Amino acid sequence: MFKHLQKWFVAHFLGRSARRARLVSKDGRCNIEFGNVEAQSRLIFFVDIWTTVLDLKWRYKMTVFITVFLGSWFFFGLLWYAVAYIHKDLPEFHPSSNHTPCVEHINGLTSAFLFSLETQVTIGYGFRCVTEQCGTAIFLLTFQSILGVIINSFMCGAILAKISRPKKRAKTITFSKTAVISKRGGKLCLLIRVANLRKSLLIGSHIYGKLLKTTITPEGETIILDQININFVVDAGNENLFFISPLTIYHVIDHTSPFFHMAAETLPQQDFELVVFLDGTVESTSATCQVRTSYVPEEVLWGYRFAPIVSKTKEGKYRVDFHNFSKTVEVETPHCAMCLYNEKDAQARMKRGYDNPNFILSEVSETDDTKM
Repeated sequence: MFKHLQKWFVAHFLGRSARRARLVSKDGRCNIEFGNVEAQSRLIFFVDIWTTVLDLKWRYKMTVFITVFLGSWFFFGLLWYAVAYIHKDLPEFHPSSNHTPCVEHINGLTSAFLFSLETQVTIGYGFRCVTEQCGTAIFLLTFQSILGVIINSFMCGAILAKISRPKKRAKTITFSKTAVISKRGGKLCLLIRVANLRKSLLIGSHIYGKLLKTTITPEGETIILDQININFVVDAGNENLFFISPLTIYHVIDHTSPFFHMAAETLPQQDFELVVFLDGTVESTSATCQVRTSYVPEEVLWGYRFAPIVSKTKEGKYRVDFHNFSKTVEVETPHCAMCLYNEKDAQARMKRGYDNPNFILSEVSETDDTKM
């Protein structure tokens, strides 16, 4: 009992402190931070204000949305109050009975703010209105109407674009929690399972991977996050996937694979991060999206395969059981890729037979010693 508690404590508490840093989290977010960026470079974000607003989180976007509208209403309210003040339309100036104000029924800053709001959002209650006797008010009305249309178009368009971004479609693409290494088709392969939770397809899907690790060049240069291409395929290829049911993608561990010199015993001590990408076009909106996830050595299980999840019902429908989506089953697997290929070479030599170099074929000439 004590040993079991000790293992649980080590796995859940000490293991958390020893977790490796990820560049890409399991849900696809990039864990990177930019430091010492020059002030001039920061101004570029304001030049491309559309992308900056789209990349804001919802709480900041709504703050900007509310601030821009309230700020514009209050700013133009001050201008309307200034027009009424300069034209002496306010009650404190005691205008005469035949005095024609620039704006009817503006009695103070509050009424000026209400008129600014009614003008910009085109409410039109009909109580306050601009008269034709004041050119300044007519110009200000025209300017606020044009600027109000621009603000409405930009902010409402940003909200709509934020809602319809294909990034949300990527949330319905899920990868298995772990990757496995086992034999597939007589070859040692690294396998990952991916599923589309929607019935709508991703058109032109393409899947690939990058192995991130620290390498040292022959010149002694240390490259952090060096990227190595990892080719993933399914039985029908790695492009234009028919992504209607969960797929098991695999990477063949051959002589060109960076996993070739790894073994079951040395895998947990390796320092790498496998990032998997899935690119595709959303069928309903024709927008491209990318799904990402990553695996560290602790999440790569050697000697396992995924449990089957697709079955056929009595009604003739295909049923996908996501309860077993990340479930693995232990199978017999060579403990290294080199052992598998050496075993295959040995079997091939046995089929061909061995050549004995010490065997010498000598020809004996037959003579006829029989005398007649």
